Amino acid sequence: MTTIPNFLYPAYEAQLARSLRDKPIPQHIAIMADGNRRWARENGFTDVSHGHRVGAQKIAEVCNWCDELGIETVTLYLLSTENLKRASEELDLLCTIIGDVAEELAKDDASFQVHAVGHLELLPESLTARLRKNEEATAGHTGVRVNIAVGYGGRQEIIDAVQELVDELAEQGVESQAMAQRITAEALGDHLYTSGQADPDLVIRTSGEQRLSGFLLWQSAYSEIFFTETYWPAFRRVDFLRALRSYGERHRRFGL
Repeated sequence: MTTIPNFLYPAYEAQLARSLRDKPIPQHIAIMADGNRRWARENGFTDVSHGHRVGAQKIAEVCNWCDELGIETVTLYLLSTENLKRASEELDLLCTIIGDVAEELAKDDASFQVHAVGHLELLPESLTARLRKNEEATAGHTGVRVNIAVGYGGRQEIIDAVQELVDELAEQGVESQAMAQRITAEALGDHLYTSGQADPDLVIRTSGEQRLSGFLLWQSAYSEIFFTETYWPAFRRVDFLRALRSYGERHRRFGL
């Protein structure tokens, strides 16, 4: 890819923005905010937690870009169930940073609706409490819905949804022989963490990795995928606009 001199970026950004005028804009964007630790190492920081802190500052910025463009929903993958196995010191830091992110998004001068999605029972109680508090504080907001995926695993989400649906059917007195016919894609979707929300139109993953890593396995069945080499802390508005341009140039097909 050709490198663009920094002084040309404002003009290039304006050109990208103009190119989107007559193209479809995704209404739900899912983002895998990856590469914080690698960014820190490659920029000479011996303490990789600096990458997490800088990456956290990027989140509100990206949500504001979505708000400016009329994007309705953003789902951010911040902490997987596998991440919960990290060293306690790093995990404690991540949980603190994620709580800070939720509070930043819930500030009075913002209009974001904050929602936590994931297996929240696996999280430290202090983080769960902060997430719930900011969900309640933003319940009446009308801006971008921001789903914070924490303690999240795509397979676990599907397992949880099936178990909830089976429990619901059992409470309704549905016999086991009839349950199979009642377990449909629509019924299962009503029990996912993102119940009531549209599936993501576009999934963006930063850092050069080209896999979904269990992110929104059910919901992203027909999503368009955009991979960028840029690490999350270095993700710029031009990178975001490039992803939207790529989406707008694709012909979406809901099948092969």
